[in-house]
Amino acid sequence: MTEPVDHLVATADGVATVTLNRPAAYNACTGPMLLSLQATMKQLERDAAVRAIVITGAGKAFCAGQALDDPTTLSSGTGRPDFLRAVMERFNPLIIAIATIEKPVVAAVNGVAAGAGLGIALASDFRFAATGATFTTAFAKIGLVPDSGVSFFLPRMVGYARALELAVLSEKIDARRANELGLVTKLCDDNLLGQAQAFAATLATGPRSLGLIKRQLVRNGLGDLQAALTYEAQLQAVAGDTADFQEGVAAFLEKRQPVFRGA
Repeated sequence: MTEPVDHLVATADGVATVTLNRPAAYNACTGPMLLSLQATMKQLERDAAVRAIVITGAGKAFCAGQALDDPTTLSSGTGRPDFLRAVMERFNPLIIAIATIEKPVVAAVNGVAAGAGLGIALASDFRFAATGATFTTAFAKIGLVPDSGVSFFLPRMVGYARALELAVLSEKIDARRANELGLVTKLCDDNLLGQAQAFAATLATGPRSLGLIKRQLVRNGLGDLQAALTYEAQLQAVAGDTADFQEGVAAFLEKRQPVFRGA
């Protein structure tokens, strides 16, 4: 498999390790990166030698979500974000691929998982987290709504009240708090990636029925994931057209508190 620049793929013991590889940008996702990750997931789905997958990040972060300086998020000729297209064509197919591939997926969360990065972690079947990792929905901080499956998976994992709190406040929670809330499969004091890979390797020796169990639970337990992702995209398009979003991004880039006006 040819390795793209924005993520790396290595296979051993039946486990494919996908490493998001934009460490200087905290592995924030660009349009091309998301499309190449979609292609990688399709290849891994077809590869009979791969029986489990680990997703992690290079450097200090797991994934900081959407790259706010990515020009491919702008609609042609308008200079405004085309969030409907970005979410529907780039994020949603990746989230669906992770959630529905009939191979166990383990997220090795080595640092911050924010916004869409949190969505990638939540869409995975298991989440191993370094004790120094942090989790945040992040969206409300810049005037957006949760996407990338966050609004779908989060309430199913922590309940409505906690999910609303995490989405509205958008505060960072540490790995121990995430573990208490039920977001983390295992906390790792050291050797996070090695522990995640060893766990995935054990799953890789399991029967074919593991993939069928995942299909069964996705169908019976997750409801209509596609409809939920589509609704996220539609609401994100509304939020992305507000003055509050423009202020949120400006404040983020200027490293100051935003002044939202509810418009």
